[in-house]
Amino acid sequence: MASTWLFTSESVSDGHPDKLADRISDSVLDRCLDLDPNAKVACETLLTDGFVVLAGEFRLGGGDDGLEAIRASLDNLVRQLLRDTGYHAGFPGIDPDTCEVMTRIHAQSAQIAKGVEREGGVLGAGDQGLMFGYACDETPELMPLPIQLAHRLMQRQQELRRQPEFAWLRPDAKSQVSVRYTDGRPTAVETVVLSTQLQGTIPDMEIEREVIRHLIEPVVPPALRAPEIRYLVNPAGRFEIGGPQGDTGLTGRKIIVDTYGASCPHGGGAFSGKDPTKVDRSAAYAARWVAKHLVAAGAASRCTVQLAYAIGRPDPVSIRVDGHGMGLVAGAHMEKAVRDVFDLTPAGIIRDLDLRRPIYAATAAFGHFGREEPDFTWEQTPRIEALRNALGL
Repeated sequence: MASTWLFTSESVSDGHPDKLADRISDSVLDRCLDLDPNAKVACETLLTDGFVVLAGEFRLGGGDDGLEAIRASLDNLVRQLLRDTGYHAGFPGIDPDTCEVMTRIHAQSAQIAKGVEREGGVLGAGDQGLMFGYACDETPELMPLPIQLAHRLMQRQQELRRQPEFAWLRPDAKSQVSVRYTDGRPTAVETVVLSTQLQGTIPDMEIEREVIRHLIEPVVPPALRAPEIRYLVNPAGRFEIGGPQGDTGLTGRKIIVDTYGASCPHGGGAFSGKDPTKVDRSAAYAARWVAKHLVAAGAASRCTVQLAYAIGRPDPVSIRVDGHGMGLVAGAHMEKAVRDVFDLTPAGIIRDLDLRRPIYAATAAFGHFGREEPDFTWEQTPRIEALRNALGL
């Protein structure tokens, strides 16, 4: 008997309130890195109806002057990001011209700074914690199929709402994809849920027809559609009240959307608004980099990498590689090869992945992984041959 089950993942649009918060926090981070590549940033954002709050801890070259330079730029940065996303004057919920923007930022703790920046250029981890990376051969990007399709649906929604004929689409949206697995392999998409904010007088039946035809079907290829595939478009009814008018947004509330759609464990740490000395972010990128190398090198068809750190210490306190019994190489041998080929100290990760650049706003919607963007260095696999040699493949 074949073993079969359903697995579901979701994504959200760039205009979803939580994603707006993530994108604002990462835009602030990019602005800080523009001013000082060694900036230390932990920025949190909250949005609600007509109101945006930014809070966090910062340290930039120039001391108080650097902090004041950032503080002075935050108001315009927030308003411009809202405009670029499609929120505009007169739109209910968040008017970029009239919403209130409050900032509460202060200097990073001197004690944390001392623990992170040690003598001789050594970097200690910016916090304790555990991070997971994952890769599998279900898609060309070596990502799980459900989350990859869910992200593509949201990217397609963004593309459509920028076209005049789809002006009735608004920025807030969510997708959900349920995939049938048979003997561990994805075989069919059984259900797609697509909720999208809208405006105007377009009838509900036309919305459903247009969303299926122009948004869902271009993303889910016919070969993957189950014979009885279900499309649930705005299943709760008409969706007009959205964005920060309909839901409060917070930085870091979409950590499963940001990673692998629950196909692997999560250590609990969010990414957005954090500079790369925070291993919540940089070590999660490194764990994905390692896992993708292992799958691309042929060591396993599915791989999970766990890293863990202690605040102020440079070396991981643990490294675990799990091939889920689906590889050519035992886990202990893969772990040794990983230690030989990759420097997983914070300084090594930042150097090898070139993370002190203002690249982070682009990561904050449609997933941090599985995207072939030039700046997403953790998606590149330049060490395949070195890893294969270390594994004896």
